[in-house]
Amino acid sequence: MDWDKRMSTPENSQLGKATPYVDQYDASLLYPIARQGKRDEIGVRGTLPFLGSDLWTAFELSWLNPRGKPQVALAHITVPCESTHIVESKSFKLYLNSFNNTKYADAAEVQARIRADISEAVWRGGPVQSSVGVKLIAPELFDREPLHELDGLSLDRLDVECTQYTPAPELLSAQMDEAPVSEVLTSNLLKSNCLVTGQPDWASVRISYSGPQIEQEGLLQYLVSFRNHNEFHEQCVERIYMDIWTRCKPAKLTVYARYTRRGGLDINPFRTSHPQPPPLNVRTARQ
Repeated sequence: MDWDKRMSTPENSQLGKATPYVDQYDASLLYPIARQGKRDEIGVRGTLPFLGSDLWTAFELSWLNPRGKPQVALAHITVPCESTHIVESKSFKLYLNSFNNTKYADAAEVQARIRADISEAVWRGGPVQSSVGVKLIAPELFDREPLHELDGLSLDRLDVECTQYTPAPELLSAQMDEAPVSEVLTSNLLKSNCLVTGQPDWASVRISYSGPQIEQEGLLQYLVSFRNHNEFHEQCVERIYMDIWTRCKPAKLTVYARYTRRGGLDINPFRTSHPQPPPLNVRTARQ
């Protein structure tokens, strides 16, 4: 049995465990988890039925310049959804903290190091098919970082009764016998829990689609039904995508969620049925 099958499971990660912080660079801190296990649960095998990426923001990145003076930056990291693995978020935090007392020539060297390490982790054991994007933002550019809520018609305006708090795809329906529509719908009521620790994860979600009109009350109730569900961010978004895709049968579909940060990191999965640029990595007020 290889390392990945023996060790690369959420239960063997550092989540929920007391962990010493390493302040000297150590790429081995990154903990990849294979995507396929959770994709099997939602019927995703072989060729992916979606495109997209996971947009990370790292708010706690620092290193030393050659004279030992601390440097800081924000980092935007884009992980392609085609990659074989995700990186468990606490391990990502520990990895970034390992830069704290390590000297680098400049920010470009840090950027290249992060790109190489994350690429190796998310393609663990397989050929790299698409690259990880890394952008560092220097302090003098911090005030240019925008803040904006997700655009669209808010489902939260609906006065609905909610009684189900584990994923209930049967709540989804669409008007198959009427003319197709194009809509962009949003909600701030998506909440799930960490797969390992059970700690709450809060998110806003945007669903854009073309096709039979989705019944909005049922869609909101469905999103609320994730409230007591234990799954990582990326896995929740893929589950939402597949449930809408199979039950409402849109011609086009995009699901994008922005989760509030934890440990100085936010994760924002984006999945779409058709080629398009990923959204700009713009945080919401809760992030």
